[in-house]
Amino acid sequence: MSRAFLVVMDSVGIGGAPDADLFFNDGTADTGANTVLHIAQACAAGRAENGRSGPLRLPTLDALGLGRAVELACGETAPGLDASPTGLWGAATEISRGKDTPSGHWELAGLPVPWDWTYLPDTVPSFPPEITDRICALAGTDGILGNCHSNGIKVIETFGAEHLRSGKPICYTSADSVVQIAAHEEAFGLDRLLKLCQDLAPMCHDRKIGRVIARPFVGQEGRFERTTNRRDYAIAPPRPVLTNWVQEAGQRVVGIGKIGDIFSMAGIDEVHKGADARLMDLLAHQIDTAPDGALIFANFVEFDSKYGHRRDVSGYAGALEWFDGALGRLLPRLKPDDLLLITADHGNDPTWIGTDHTRERVPVLIAGAGTGEIGHVGFVDVAASIAAHLRVEPRGSGRSFL
Repeated sequence: MSRAFLVVMDSVGIGGAPDADLFFNDGTADTGANTVLHIAQACAAGRAENGRSGPLRLPTLDALGLGRAVELACGETAPGLDASPTGLWGAATEISRGKDTPSGHWELAGLPVPWDWTYLPDTVPSFPPEITDRICALAGTDGILGNCHSNGIKVIETFGAEHLRSGKPICYTSADSVVQIAAHEEAFGLDRLLKLCQDLAPMCHDRKIGRVIARPFVGQEGRFERTTNRRDYAIAPPRPVLTNWVQEAGQRVVGIGKIGDIFSMAGIDEVHKGADARLMDLLAHQIDTAPDGALIFANFVEFDSKYGHRRDVSGYAGALEWFDGALGRLLPRLKPDDLLLITADHGNDPTWIGTDHTRERVPVLIAGAGTGEIGHVGFVDVAASIAAHLRVEPRGSGRSFL
């Protein structure tokens, strides 16, 4: 029996979303945003020289069809990505009305989000009083810090010292449907932070706020650093998704990265977490050891969390090149009947205005299913195709492109 490896390069979009004009960064529509194209252009122009140098070099991804997928999605050619594909390739378009992690992953797993997410306003305060009061009650504090839109690094730099003095949690949100709570692992306590977020999550989920995220950090004023102990408490999918289809067929499902958090462990037998370098080792281990019929579902988040939101073009380019090299070493280890499908959940163009995700199409690059173009497909078609490969019954609206 075959195995399937579904790998999400978090935020590695390729532009061309037909509804990008409906999504915004700092009041500017995402029309024209294109993560891969703009990184490649910046590298070719010598504008991405911090920690790496020269044109963007992605021989493994390009051989699978990345350059062709960019051209298909947006009509432009990415400098340096001009290989003749040896894999199966195409571009996927999302229909869920969100450019966030749950929306993208749920739809890739066969379920477009069936409601509108609740987004908190870009005001101070951002949280309604009932959520603020609940946080204070759960934390045992007489107030919170932040209560605003911010990125995670900035909000810790701004409020970290006061957090250490007062013990109040740092609470913030973004353009995503999310409540994030940052606290010092030692002074506040990691277990206390996780329990706070877990206990707050049901109230937020009732209001269709997609996630409550624990954002632990360590260090001292001027030297704060977030740790890898992040935890997302997300709304569970309201209907069975790809992971459930595979598990209910008696086949094993392994999550790598934040997959377990995104799906609230629905249909997932085991989860392995860590920084992206460790996740690549874990993926390699699964390639070597996973049983027949298994689904290995992986998310590599650092493209998004470390480089996209921070608008770090050089860092993003370097991360892509690292991933490409590691992937090249993994492909020869696949079994003859394995399928490895690489895609993304949204964009996060590091050349774009603002700090939020960008609405984009995403690549679909497949090893183990021959060579050729699948054209434009839907996110839900990814789930249908994985199900077809694993010979389990799909229960979504997608169609297999295999």
